[in-house]
Amino acid sequence: MRSTHKRGPILPGFALFLFVILFSLGCPPKPSPAKDDAGPSAVGDAAVVNTPVATAGDAARGKELVATFQCNRCHDGTGHEAAPQNKHCVHCHKDIMEDRFKAPAASITRWKPRVKEYADAPSLEAMKMRFNRTWVEAYLQKPFDVRPNLHQYMPSLPIEPQQAKDIAAYLVPDDHGSGAPDLAKPDLGKGRQVLETKGCGACHSMTGVAAIPASNPPSMDPREFDRAHKLAPDLRYTRDRLRYVQTVKAFLRDPKAVKPDSPMPKIALTDEEITNVVGYIVSVELSDLPPPKKAERLPVLERKVTFKEVDEKVFHRTCWHCHSEPDYAIGDGGPGNSGGLGFKPRGLNLSDYNGIAAGYLDDKGERAGVFAKDKDGTPRLVRAMMARHEEVNAPNGNGYGEVRGMPLGYDPLPLEEIQLVETWIAQGRPR
Repeated sequence: MRSTHKRGPILPGFALFLFVILFSLGCPPKPSPAKDDAGPSAVGDAAVVNTPVATAGDAARGKELVATFQCNRCHDGTGHEAAPQNKHCVHCHKDIMEDRFKAPAASITRWKPRVKEYADAPSLEAMKMRFNRTWVEAYLQKPFDVRPNLHQYMPSLPIEPQQAKDIAAYLVPDDHGSGAPDLAKPDLGKGRQVLETKGCGACHSMTGVAAIPASNPPSMDPREFDRAHKLAPDLRYTRDRLRYVQTVKAFLRDPKAVKPDSPMPKIALTDEEITNVVGYIVSVELSDLPPPKKAERLPVLERKVTFKEVDEKVFHRTCWHCHSEPDYAIGDGGPGNSGGLGFKPRGLNLSDYNGIAAGYLDDKGERAGVFAKDKDGTPRLVRAMMARHEEVNAPNGNGYGEVRGMPLGYDPLPLEEIQLVETWIAQGRPR
């Protein structure tokens, strides 16, 4: 898992993409991605990308669960209609960037720099043709950062193991064949050369090998290139994510023939170049990921910290987008207030001082305080923020306790911002 903080300023009221669903209990553990030292069994066979036997799942139930967890709030290609604008995290931002959002021109101008990093998400089109079903099942339960250039990533939703099996069975049914074997043997050195000379490094990274130079970027419309760069996955995970080497080769020959809405351009490659570059990607030896670092809370500050400072730097910059005021946010207070993405309504409104003071609804539907301290004296609000560091960085991925880490689907907040919140609480929460 990358430790680089990717957060930028975000549009108040409409940016629901961060999934900041504070105080939901029972967080599934989120470890760093699994070590990728197991290469394909025989490069050249049709099914040589790692393909463990898929577990049983109910595809019909999976389709229902895709609706329950509101995957259509971010992803196209779910098999369901897109969520309405007041609930669609990505289309809302895209409409702003492309001047389709109905708002005063001055507001649009002010919002555009804040939302440009959050107007894209990968679609689920053609997953059944490309993905390893077992990988999808595991990823739904323990997601991690697959796209280094995209600021957000898949949040850890309250998906049970059987539900993950059902969703994976829906997204990746087993009724497609492997095709004829391809017995061509790759030259890994030449495959690496293709990555370096054909512009692949302009969008893709591949952790575990020497950095791919960002040379010779493909000729594209700047807006399309920006989208392709954001959605480009880390090639380290190709051998686990994708099911068939032949499909990877077909994708390289013509990306849109395999996935019509793919942002990846068609690059002129010979069959030999495709064989070599795919062989390199799925079989080159990878170095271990760097060991995770344990995050330590910073001591409270001696200077005075007011609500205004905490609100501007933390609550309204990040947390409010899923814990907002329904009357302002087109009738939807976000998943952390009104509920959504599989979470029950928690009634936590972080849009103003009084809303924060009112707390949240616990599992019994009773009001509870966000400043209540646990047995070691940590306020619940602080514990949720630190839990995100633990989920991302702890070797065992067990998190910081029973509280789900915040913000979901996003890098942890900088320790300095958590320090501000904890200092404000320790000083009696002055206005």
